[in-house]
Amino acid sequence: MPLLFPTASVHRVTDITLNILRKMHVKALLVDIDNTLALPESQTPLPGTLEWSRRLRTASLRIILMSNNSEERVQPFAEQYGLPFSPASLKPLPGAFLHAAQRLGAGRGETAVVGDQIYTDILGANLAGMKSILTDPIFQESSLSFQIRRKLEKPVRGRIRKQQTCRFTERM
Repeated sequence: MPLLFPTASVHRVTDITLNILRKMHVKALLVDIDNTLALPESQTPLPGTLEWSRRLRTASLRIILMSNNSEERVQPFAEQYGLPFSPASLKPLPGAFLHAAQRLGAGRGETAVVGDQIYTDILGANLAGMKSILTDPIFQESSLSFQIRRKLEKPVRGRIRKQQTCRFTERM
C-alpha cells in the first residue's frame, strides 16, 4: 500500500502553498492537467490556477505540465500557463517523470508530482522516487474505466484520510 500513498494531500491544487512546498523541500512540480487544473478535456483553466502557477514561479519554483493526453490536447493548455509540458506521459511508468524532472534541472528528492489519480499520478511519483501531492478530483467522470478506477481508489483515499489530522499530511 505505501506505493499508493501520497507524501501530502490537499483539496485543490490551489491549496498547495509555498510554505507546504518549502516544508517538503520541493523545487520542482510535475502537475497533472485533467481534474487537477481543468475539467477533463477542457481548455479552460480552473479559477485561480493561472495565478497560483505564477505565484509559485515568481518564487523560483519550476513547473511542468504532465498528461497522458496527446500533444494536441496538452500544448494549447500549457501555452495559457506559459509552461513546458510532457504529453503522452504513460503515467504511472516512471520514465516520463524522471525525464520531466531532468528537463527542469531537478533531482528526484526535490521534485513533487501533483495530481488527482492514485494509480497514475501518485503511483508514478512513488515509482520514480519522487514526492507526491494528491488532490481531490474536481469532476466525477462518467466513463466505465474512470468509475472503476475511482472505486479502486476509494479504500486507499479512506486510509489516507484516517492517517491525517488535517488535509495536509506529511509522510517524509
